[in-house]
Amino acid sequence: MKAIVQERFGPPDVLRAAEIESPSAGPGQVLVRVRAAAVNPYDWHLLRGDPYVARLLGGVGLTRPRSRVAGIDAAGEVAAVGAGVAGLRPGDEVLGFCPGAFAEFAVTTPGLLVPKPAGLTFEEAAALPMAAVTALRGIRTVGRAEAGQRVLVNGAGGGIGTCAVQIAVDLGAEVTGVCSARNAELVRSLGAAHVVDHRREDFTGRGERYDLILDNVGGRPLRRLRRALAPRGTLVANGGGSPGHVFGAMGSMLRVVAADPFVRQRLRPLVPTVPDGPVHQDLLAVTALVEAGRLAPVVDRTYPLADTAAAVRHVEQGHARGKAVITVA
Repeated sequence: MKAIVQERFGPPDVLRAAEIESPSAGPGQVLVRVRAAAVNPYDWHLLRGDPYVARLLGGVGLTRPRSRVAGIDAAGEVAAVGAGVAGLRPGDEVLGFCPGAFAEFAVTTPGLLVPKPAGLTFEEAAALPMAAVTALRGIRTVGRAEAGQRVLVNGAGGGIGTCAVQIAVDLGAEVTGVCSARNAELVRSLGAAHVVDHRREDFTGRGERYDLILDNVGGRPLRRLRRALAPRGTLVANGGGSPGHVFGAMGSMLRVVAADPFVRQRLRPLVPTVPDGPVHQDLLAVTALVEAGRLAPVVDRTYPLADTAAAVRHVEQGHARGKAVITVA
């Protein structure tokens, strides 16, 4: 099968197209014919082995990538099921988490897949898993957003941010989106009542207070983020970090955990959505919102499988509006 492989840590240029042996579904596994795969910041972190502490923890491999084929988010068709798998059969259209998604076929488990909404293309469906589940957890599960609250989403123009804005609006919150000027109209179209251009104004210095801040960017001192929170408000810290950082986003999340017991505000890290986590119910909640017309994936642009390196580079440089998606087959 055609796949994008990685033999060493490095920039997107280390990715190359290759013909490799197709995987097969073992007991309790599902073989998915991948039709589209989305690119996440998670992918370029794994590509570079960043942050370095993740290598020591065994998450990405120590001296070279643990997984030869990258990619997590996928949409496609069930090609085969292993012994003991119920509820799925060949031909079913699905979306979910498929380790090794940058390939024509990938193996996963039934709990990481849900039916693809009929109204979505494969590219739109592939844009959902990590971004929408992370947004759902940040806004609803961890953030506990409620109707009438003031919610700020930092990084509102990205994959997680575009989903988070829609989920918060659906819950009845008054949403402020922080993004670049070129994404302002997009964020407004998703339901944000207010938009802040991060290049012209620091949202932590505006004198506004929010009941919930979902920070998808990082980089601001915790004391400034707290200044923008209501006295009993909630900060959900997600993301941040850049290539070459020793701790990356983990450092800022640890600071949030350390400070929380000593303040009245709720300070919560958003644990990354990983493919072995309990995500099935979250995926079902996401697709229910899509089917009800209350959540729509935002696809920035699509790339052929051979141009996966360019897609990863586009996301790593922070240029994506919504999601960059790879059309596989």
